[in-house]
Amino acid sequence: MTGGAVGRSVVLAVDSGGSGMRAVLAVGGEVLGEPLTSQEPVRTGARGIDAGHLLEQLLPMARRLIDGAGLGRPVAVAVGAAGFASLGEQMRAELPSALAREWGVRRVALVADAVSAYVGALGSRPGAVIAAGTGLIAIGTDLESWRRADGWGHLLGDCGSGAWIGRAGLEAALRAHDGRSGGSARLLARAEESFGPADGLPGRLYPRPDRPAVLASFAPEVVDCAADDPVAARILRTAARHMADSAAAVCPASGEPRVALTGGLFKLGEPLLVPLEAELAERLPYARRVAAEGDPLRGAVRIAADLAVDGLRLPYDKRMLYVVAEK
Repeated sequence: MTGGAVGRSVVLAVDSGGSGMRAVLAVGGEVLGEPLTSQEPVRTGARGIDAGHLLEQLLPMARRLIDGAGLGRPVAVAVGAAGFASLGEQMRAELPSALAREWGVRRVALVADAVSAYVGALGSRPGAVIAAGTGLIAIGTDLESWRRADGWGHLLGDCGSGAWIGRAGLEAALRAHDGRSGGSARLLARAEESFGPADGLPGRLYPRPDRPAVLASFAPEVVDCAADDPVAARILRTAARHMADSAAAVCPASGEPRVALTGGLFKLGEPLLVPLEAELAERLPYARRVAAEGDPLRGAVRIAADLAVDGLRLPYDKRMLYVVAEK
């Protein structure tokens, strides 16, 4: 920590997702050291995200961070959580009071992971963010309200996501296996290398509780084939079109909005990014494309730091950005 950070408010930021949890302390928006991590995703139950299980993981991590920093208790906490928009009832009911009992914290923000991804990427500016990994959601704001598109899971949506690309690639593989049109012999070969004989794929895939991740694991194979396989290339162009559709649905229609991409899917590189940039230029010619400034944990840091000094200017929304701020 630099000397200029002394005397400024300590905050705790948390990113809870499908692969586990990360937590970090910050002072004045400056992160203190490396985040602590848990590899166990928070459970969900009849009332949605299990607040008790979240606290079981978070409190020991936070105590280690607080004791290690030696700067006292946090004055504000921001928790970004996957599924909060639809599964956040128990978190809203239990987390603020539990954090108040533990550390006397009176300023708590509970946010959807899409919101923390947005704030990490763009800060408190109007625009739209496509957050894409195994799943996909687009979120936008004009700083008056939040808008979201997709994020409906691999069975009902997440169009253009890693799971969507992988599923489309495996469908093309099975079309080739059957001799139907639209198939790809290249993708069939890759599928059998990855999963075994094609006719056994349903039995190996359908019973899996981690089906979205398994589907997404095939997305890199689609990318690898795209340079000389028109079927694979078409899948990626269609994925890009779906992403641009979602971004256009949430991006403010006036002003000077910014558009950013965040999430592991974009590490697939140019075979996906080139058609996506073309689609965004066509659908959102008035929006400025910018690089994401940070990840969802950085977004939680920004939210907590602003909340600590009454500087949070983002739209309040019980399902997207729920704030308890007692004086």
